[in-house]
Amino acid sequence: MEEFYKSFAQRARDLAESADPFTKRRLLDLAQRYDLKSRPGSGGGRTLPPPRATPPTALFSGSGEA
Repeated sequence: MEEFYKSFAQRARDLAESADPFTKRRLLDLAQRYDLKSRPGSGGGRTLPPPRATPPTALFSGSGEA
């Protein structure tokens, strides 16, 4: 999977060379994201949010009246 992301990062950089300034910036940002995903141990994907301090049911255990 690492090689997959590395090749996509390079492809985005190659396209950025001949793109307008706005598109170039977007492609280089995309390449950077692919680089991060290609690194082993970086997780490479989305992380889960931290657990809640208060369970959701405790937030709404009132009488039901607003």
